[in-house]
Amino acid sequence: MNDDLIWHVRAFIYQHFVETARPPTVDETATQFGLTREQATTIYAELGQRHAIFLEPGTHHIRMANPFSAIPTTFRVHAHGKAYWANCAWDSFGIPAALHTDAMIEATCAENQQPITLRVENGQVTCGAEHIHFLVPFRRWYDDLIFT
Repeated sequence: MNDDLIWHVRAFIYQHFVETARPPTVDETATQFGLTREQATTIYAELGQRHAIFLEPGTHHIRMANPFSAIPTTFRVHAHGKAYWANCAWDSFGIPAALHTDAMIEATCAENQQPITLRVENGQVTCGAEHIHFLVPFRRWYDDLIFT
C-alpha cells in the first residue's frame, strides 16, 4: 500500500474528527479516496499497526485517534462549538492543543466521582488544586490502551 495514501487517510480521519466530533467509517473513507471497502479496511489496519489510530478490538471501527475518542468517556472537551470525547485526562488537554483553541473540559474525578471543570485559555490551564495521576507509566500504555 502506498505510504502517501496511508498518511492522507490518517489526515482525513483527523479532519473528520475535528469537523464532526466522530471518526469516519471505513465506507466514508473509501468514498473520500475512491477506494474499495477492502482497500480502506487494509489502510485502517495498517494505521492501527503503526499506532497512528486505535481500532476497536476485532473490528475496523476507529476507537481512538489520539487525542480524540470515538466513544463516550469521563472527559468531554468543548471547543469550536463542538463537544469532543477525550480518551483520558492527558488527551483532554491534547484536544485544545491540537485545535489551537480555548476549551472547557468536563471531567469526573476517578477517586470520588465528583465533577471537575477545567478551562484552557490562551494555551494555559486554569483550574483549582486538581492533579492528574497516571496509573500506568507511559512506556506501558500500549500494553492495554483501553485500560490506560
